[in-house]
Amino acid sequence: MRAVIQRVSSASVKVGSEITGTIRSGLLVFLGIHHDDGDQEIRWMSDKISNLRIFEDDEGKMNRSLIDTGGAMLVVSQFTLYGDCRKGRRPGYSAAAPPEHANALYEQFISQVAASGIETASGKFQAQMDVSLVNDGPVTLLLDSNKTF
Repeated sequence: MRAVIQRVSSASVKVGSEITGTIRSGLLVFLGIHHDDGDQEIRWMSDKISNLRIFEDDEGKMNRSLIDTGGAMLVVSQFTLYGDCRKGRRPGYSAAAPPEHANALYEQFISQVAASGIETASGKFQAQMDVSLVNDGPVTLLLDSNKTF
C-alpha cells in the first residue's frame, strides 16, 4: 500500500459537479492499493498516518498528530501510485490491485480511520475526480507499507 500525504488547511474532491468530500484542517491522503495488500497493510497504514507527528505544537515543532489536533482526513484512491515508469514511455500498472480488491480495501481503510475517531471524507472510487487543496507548510510525505522508500 502506498500513500501520498499532504498536510492541508482545506481540501475537497469533486466528481462532475458534485462535491463528494471536503475537509478543513487535516490530511489529504492519496491511497494506492497493491495487489497483495490486505488487513495487515490497512491496519499499519491507517495507524501510521493517523499518528504521524507532522502538525506543529506550541513551540512550532512538528510534534502533534492528526489525532492530537482533531483534524480530518480526505482519502482519494489513486492506483497510479503503482505506476511503473522504468521501461518505455507508458507506465505499467501490474502491481496495482484489481478494482474489486482495491475498492474493498479502500473502503476498509476509510472505515478503520473513522473508527479511530477521525472525521473522514472521500472521493469516489474509479471516478474522474477534481481535487482541490490548500497545502499547509507545504508538508508532503510518501509512505509505503513495504517500506521501499
